[in-house]
Amino acid sequence: MNPPPSSTESDFLSSSFLLGNVGAPFIIGLAVGYFAKKMLKIALLIGGGALVLMFAAEYYGIATVSDESIEQAATAAGELARESGSFLMDRLSEFTARGASATTGFLIGLKLG
Repeated sequence: MNPPPSSTESDFLSSSFLLGNVGAPFIIGLAVGYFAKKMLKIALLIGGGALVLMFAAEYYGIATVSDESIEQAATAAGELARESGSFLMDRLSEFTARGASATTGFLIGLKLG
């Protein structure tokens, strides 16, 4: 007959269990979410600056800008951001049983970033 499990093996509220199964994936998700939002802000800043420069160049007659090409570029950038976000969520949910903790950390990181 097997001996009963020790209290440390069956204690779901122990610090070692919580840190390994809840805490670490949450921190990883938090870091990834925070980083993703900061990178998105930087990309938007650079993209907005490029648009302002293009509009200024068009105003001064240096270049011509077509509205269709700007709309196509914005659509492509939106698709890329959507694919990147879904990739990160899928990757974080691969932490099997700890996926909910990692995903929650990711979403909170996005909120904080």
